[in-house]
Order: sequence, then C-alpha cells, then structure tokens
Amino acid sequence: MQFKATTKLDKAFEIGIMLKGLDGILETIGGLILLFIKPEFIGKVGVYLTEHELSNDPHDFVASHILHSTQNIGRGVLIFAAVYLLSHGITKIILVVEILRNRLWAYLGLIYLTVGFIIYQSYRYIFSPSWGLALFTIYDVIVVALTVLEYRKRKLDQKSPEPKAAPQG
Repeated sequence: MQFKATTKLDKAFEIGIMLKGLDGILETIGGLILLFIKPEFIGKVGVYLTEHELSNDPHDFVASHILHSTQNIGRGVLIFAAVYLLSHGITKIILVVEILRNRLWAYLGLIYLTVGFIIYQSYRYIFSPSWGLALFTIYDVIVVALTVLEYRKRKLDQKSPEPKAAPQG
C-alpha cells in the first residue's frame, strides 16, 4: 500500500516530505562532490568569487570572510563534511521512500531525525543567527508536525478493522 494524499493536510505533508527527499538528494550529491575535490580547488573558487569585490573594496566584510574561509579548508574538513552530507542525505532519501511506501517505522524515523536537526539548528542559531537557519528550522518544525499527524492517521487506519465482505449466497 502506497501513500496517497486524500486531504489538504495530506497534500501539505506530501509536499513537505518531497522537499525533504529533494534535500536528501542534494545533500548526497554535495557529499559525493566533496569526496572528490581537493582543498586547493575550494581555495581557487574562493579567490574567483571574491577577487572582483575585493579589488573594489578590500575591506568588504562578506567577501573577506568567504576568502578567509575557503583558504583554510583542509582535507579532514572536506571528508567530515562529505560524510555528514552523505549520511544525512541517504538517510532522508530512505525515509522518504519508505514513507511513500507507507511504512510506519519510517514516519518515526523522519520525526526523530528532524527533531535532531531542529535541536542542532537551534543550538547553531544561538551562536550565529541567520534568516536561512531560522527558515530551515521553522520548515522542519512544520514537517515534524505534519509527520506526527500523518503517522497517527496511518496508525489508526491500520488498527481499524477492515470491512468484511458480505457473504455470497
């Protein structure tokens, strides 16, 4: 039995988990890319992205930080980032696929994984607030709420007895 959206709430849930699945695909691709690039390449990209701005304004805050950040990346950082992205991306993909296949355990997996992200993102937000992080966190809270509602609905559907066929005679 596959997941089928029957209400507006179901449709919102479906859109939310599809976005989670897309996020998982993008994280997986990003993780694979990070496995195969060299730190020097990141440094060259940083120079390329900032050289025009820094030639106009050598004290540009954003460009200076981008350049500094890309110049100090080591192989270990890239491997850590790759493993982080791959593990999260693949996990999200599996959970989304299994939710679409209506596996109850995947709903719980998505809830726990996303709550973990919410906690981590909230911690990060305390030390370096940003609109992007706030929006991702709000999105994750909405996905958790929709997943909890959908999980409860699916669990009730599994517990309710199936209507028996009328005897033929």
